[in-house]
Amino acid sequence: MKVVDLLTEGDNPQVSFEIVPPKRGSTLSEILEIVDELSEFDPPFLDVTSHSAQVYYEEQNDGSWRRHVKRKRPGTLGMCAAIKGRFGIETVPHLLCRGFTREESEDALIELNYLGIHNVMALRGDDTGFQKPISVDRTRNEYAIGLVKQIADMNRGQYLEELIDAAPTEFCVGVAGYPEKHFEAPNITWDVLNLKRKVDAGADYITSQMFFDNAPFLDFVERCRDVGITVPIVPGLKILTRKRQLQTLPARFHLQIPEALAAECEAAKNDSEVAEIGIRWALKQCEGLMEAGFSNLHFYIIQTPQHVREVVGALRKMA
Repeated sequence: MKVVDLLTEGDNPQVSFEIVPPKRGSTLSEILEIVDELSEFDPPFLDVTSHSAQVYYEEQNDGSWRRHVKRKRPGTLGMCAAIKGRFGIETVPHLLCRGFTREESEDALIELNYLGIHNVMALRGDDTGFQKPISVDRTRNEYAIGLVKQIADMNRGQYLEELIDAAPTEFCVGVAGYPEKHFEAPNITWDVLNLKRKVDAGADYITSQMFFDNAPFLDFVERCRDVGITVPIVPGLKILTRKRQLQTLPARFHLQIPEALAAECEAAKNDSEVAEIGIRWALKQCEGLMEAGFSNLHFYIIQTPQHVREVVGALRKMA
């Protein structure tokens, strides 16, 4: 089923999750154990992140530097197929512009179509210092809107190479929204209008970047509606579990952590107390969002489902 259909079905609240593929050389068993724990909450879908190759440099004995290109977390497509096959949960693989050509994106979409996976998240991706060169037979999407247009073309049976009797695909396309604006956007109005262009290009729904204050998210949704964005907008949430996240999350995701939450976490004696604070805060956020009419919530998970299980379990008891 398509995500846009799943968002309107099932019991409330509906909670989806985002997980990451295992590191290169690792097995899938650990990830499948996490999915097994999450499956008891009947998630409508699971997002699976994608990671392009990264560039790093290693100093040599002679004082020179050697450039390395390595993809640390491959396997997004295989992981999606394994999860859907074993648990029957719809998966949403992330497709990136950076580090991948349009030709590679088309091949990935064809493979997903063969596997019966018809939901994708179209993203530009982080700058990892590596980008495929452009040539006569190798092109790339600079921004997510280009990838959205490419998928929309495939849904109309239009491929990069003209094909006779090409079968149209049926992908449901998600894109990212930024309640506190994308860090490269000059202002929130510009960012929302750019988001509308992605929706007009063929995006079917929006999942927001994580946020810890509901007010900017609700303002963001109102701004979206004011400019004519009518597709579903799913709030993205994360639970603070470590004191160091007070620095790493704002640096990595360009977001703000409310003063009250930051002060309480800073005063905590250890990370166990921080996790308790984070769980209470996330639960309060969820309650506020549900009161505002949002019955679909999306949690970003990095390593363990333990903390989100506590939040979702409490929500289910209150429902």
